[in-house]
Amino acid sequence: MEQVELRFDHASQASQTHTNLSAIRQSSTGLWVAGDETATFEHLTWTGDHYGGQRTFHLADHVTLPAGPQDEADIEGLARANGYLWLVGSHSLKRRKVKSKDPGKAAERLATLVREENRFILARLPLDPQSETPGEGAILSGSRALTTHLGEDPHLAPFLALPGKDNGLDVEGIAVTEDRVYLGLRGPVLRGWAVVLELRVEDAGRGRLRLREPYRKHFLDLDGLGVRDMCPDGDSLLLLAGPSMDLDGPVRVVRWRLGPERRGLVPADELETVLELPYGVRCDHPEGLARLADGRLIVVYDSPSPARITPAGGVLADVFEI
Repeated sequence: MEQVELRFDHASQASQTHTNLSAIRQSSTGLWVAGDETATFEHLTWTGDHYGGQRTFHLADHVTLPAGPQDEADIEGLARANGYLWLVGSHSLKRRKVKSKDPGKAAERLATLVREENRFILARLPLDPQSETPGEGAILSGSRALTTHLGEDPHLAPFLALPGKDNGLDVEGIAVTEDRVYLGLRGPVLRGWAVVLELRVEDAGRGRLRLREPYRKHFLDLDGLGVRDMCPDGDSLLLLAGPSMDLDGPVRVVRWRLGPERRGLVPADELETVLELPYGVRCDHPEGLARLADGRLIVVYDSPSPARITPAGGVLADVFEI
């Protein structure tokens, strides 16, 4: 394993983007990255010894966000395919954190659920072929949102009212291959089986996307883990598998060979464990992975430990040979 620095500007450091990284993809000149606490995404250029030269893009400049430009989008996945950059929100409710030692106030916060509309989006932005600058894109949201289509799903509908951290619906990964969009779910995990959704998406005009039904569900035996991210790898998908609940580990990279049949039920013996990833205690949570041009795998971490923070305002990602 090697490490590489991702160096961020002062604004991103102030908003703690570098300590909340949730998604990563390679570009032709560097990396696309996103954190889950803002409504922005960033491009970092390879400088020869680190990724820097940050360019920040506001998602609201490219699509119409349902809750406006200021609310966070909880971007949990990035994909780059066919001249487009794709971004997906978590599509999850959240339960308020306990911030008071007063039992009554703490219990009240634990009983409070919050729905933030910008989380319920799937966006596709065209990329300029020379500069990879994103242009005006299209979005799946509002009445067309993914959760609308899942409202009567026999497996997933019961989990739409649960927060993501409580094994509710929680999208955390996206991979795009040919005309298919795969969404990896951190939750729910159904009796130990993780869920990946396979979608077909088309342009609906006026900056909108439309989901073509029927969608497909794939159930993967990840030994009780959910999908924390995913990326294409030839005719396979690499899955970052980790806990669905608020736990530290285990975390591993698993290869899923799609095959021509794209079977809906994928037992453990059809999945290959590629890497066991390091993780910390309440820190260093692997959240994003991508294949680099040289074939290596880069992994970024949410809640990085102090050892990962660099003096220049960057954060260290891990790079693995696989």
